[in-house]
Amino acid sequence: MEEPQDPQVRNLDARSLRGLAHPLRMQLLDALRFGGPATASQLAEKLGESSGATSYHLRQLAAHGFVEDAPERGKGRERWWKAAHRGLRFDDSLLTDTDPVVRGAADMYLHEVATAQTRDLSTWLGNRAQWPEEWSRVWDMSSATLRLTPELTRELVEKMHALVDSYRDLAATEDDAEAAQVRFHTHAFPLTQDRTETHP
Repeated sequence: MEEPQDPQVRNLDARSLRGLAHPLRMQLLDALRFGGPATASQLAEKLGESSGATSYHLRQLAAHGFVEDAPERGKGRERWWKAAHRGLRFDDSLLTDTDPVVRGAADMYLHEVATAQTRDLSTWLGNRAQWPEEWSRVWDMSSATLRLTPELTRELVEKMHALVDSYRDLAATEDDAEAAQVRFHTHAFPLTQDRTETHP
């Protein structure tokens, strides 16, 4: 039996991907997902963009269902936005779609995700000294190289994701002074392709 899908995780399809695959739109969505509701002006200041640009791209994100109004925060004339979902799920079949526009959007999306993850880590390294000593003792930047088949790689990735998910219900409450948003990145990819000769 197939496990039920998490309604808070949006499955990207060809149409929605074309609406998201833009560097600023992806940054805007991340800012709302991890920073909470905000206005176009607040996001423009945070990302170093013009409010006209952030307003336009927020409307495009809304048209594709990635963001929505946050009326509970609306005070005055300025419009507040919030992320519509907790996360996104990428389908590898988008990389082999028959439409070259979809393939290009999929490739751009993945490269932007990789760039954002590198930016996250670089920001932490640059600001690490400003954090309490407790955090300096628990952060991690490690790698492991294993010799695995595709099947074993899939199994390990699924186990890693399950372990991370098991900590969601253990998350500290918002009023816990010691808690912070902690970002976990997982990467798994082959480094070399063995080309051994086969004999009949």
